[in-house]
Amino acid sequence: MLAALSALDWFPLYLSLKVAGVATALALVLGTALGWLFARKPFPGSGLLEAACMLPLVLPPTVVGYGLLMGMGRNSPLGGWLREHFNYSIIFSWHGAVLASCIVALPLVLKSAMAAFAAVDPTLEAAARTLRQSNWGVFWRITLPLAWPGILAGSLLAFARAMGEFGASLMVAGSIPQQTQTVSMAIYDAVQAGQDDTALWLVLLSSALAMSVLMLSNRLFSRR
Repeated sequence: MLAALSALDWFPLYLSLKVAGVATALALVLGTALGWLFARKPFPGSGLLEAACMLPLVLPPTVVGYGLLMGMGRNSPLGGWLREHFNYSIIFSWHGAVLASCIVALPLVLKSAMAAFAAVDPTLEAAARTLRQSNWGVFWRITLPLAWPGILAGSLLAFARAMGEFGASLMVAGSIPQQTQTVSMAIYDAVQAGQDDTALWLVLLSSALAMSVLMLSNRLFSRR
């Protein structure tokens, strides 16, 4: 096993951290905005939109991957336009893994943000407005700081989810060594190739990282 560790390819772990980090940042921005909108400014059809945003949490990852292929593939209108005008395709690139991971991680940020914004005491915001604070100032100085621990805890869960993404990313980005092969894909490929020691080390490393993230998230939730 030690020989397998010394010969371990660290690129999948690096790529997983990179993909999960970018995907979580995107999900954080989008999930925070949508969470505030659903919690504070509901509108006709907002329940339907919320349900649509939550779908990746319950759908099989392959369904998400198939949807991305249909929407962003080379034969799709958007994919064809990007390829024609920019010679760019998100398929079989690490950008595809980021997009897939962002979509499956978004519900975790969204639900946490909704709960966090709903828990903020409106009287504190009203008091800030009496001090001639604009709505934007109230959001940045009162609402967001009070809701931030809950949003951050949800973002950590989203990061852990993005780290473990497999099905949707495999369909969109593939498992190309040194290009799109994340830890989850490297584990699958190692098992298929009979490299059990390599697979075990990757499992241990990814499990330790995920456990650390979950413990930090639980600590933030308990403080909240």
